[in-house]
Amino acid sequence: MNLLPVVVSGGTVGAGLALLVRELLTPQPALGPALERSIPADLTVPEPEWDREERWGRWLLARLERLPGVRVPATDLALLGQGSGQFMLKKTALSALGLLGPAIATIPWIIAGISLPLYVPAGAGLLAAALLFLIPDLAVRDQAKRAREEFAHALSAYLDLVALKRAADAGPAQALEKAATVGEGWPFLYLQGALRRARLEKIPPYQALTELSAQYGLPVLDDIADIMRGSATDGAAVYKALRARSAALNAELLAAQATEANAASEKMTAPGALLAVLVMLLMAFPAVIRMLTL
Repeated sequence: MNLLPVVVSGGTVGAGLALLVRELLTPQPALGPALERSIPADLTVPEPEWDREERWGRWLLARLERLPGVRVPATDLALLGQGSGQFMLKKTALSALGLLGPAIATIPWIIAGISLPLYVPAGAGLLAAALLFLIPDLAVRDQAKRAREEFAHALSAYLDLVALKRAADAGPAQALEKAATVGEGWPFLYLQGALRRARLEKIPPYQALTELSAQYGLPVLDDIADIMRGSATDGAAVYKALRARSAALNAELLAAQATEANAASEKMTAPGALLAVLVMLLMAFPAVIRMLTL
């Protein structure tokens, strides 16, 4: 009896059953990773790579943001191009330095045999830690204020450029994009990026400017967005509105600069008055001493 056909048939049936059982027992792949693998490599959006300081800072932020008084100025940091992790790491490092500084400063006193109460370095450390914890917030707020002033100055020139492009019968979107390509500073780069994204996403350019204003806290952008939103086919009317807003913005900037200059001048009068008082005391000192010694 020839057993070869029986063995081949049995092996084929067994292999088929094994493959069927294997397919039934194999879990179905997750849809998300499968779709990610199917996307071409040039279309995938890479995740931002953080350096070591940013990773440590975000780890601290995830654990400290629930505490009262811990606040991250996300809008100001985004405007300045700084990471929230580095900001929190800087705050934590300064606070730790202020907390340990008074305790380290008491070591020479202890070596010299002078004992201080425990509450003195502890209280001084807590006070220094609280003050140093707020210093990065004040620094970021001042830098963001200066950056918004610089953006306002750039926007004044941008308004004039848009008005000129609009007066030359350019469309609203075309006028905004062409005027943004003239400048090379960071305000114009922000405008170029917002308008480029509006063109790619097929959204109105004034909507992109409004979103840029909300993202970075730039209220001066809302005016030009409102003007371009209400722009009609009459380029002259838009030209007049843009030039009027540019003139008003220049007046506001000049008034702010005058106020700042007056404040700086008032601050300089105090040292001058103190110096005059010291000179008068030095001049009167010999006469007063002679009168007292008689």
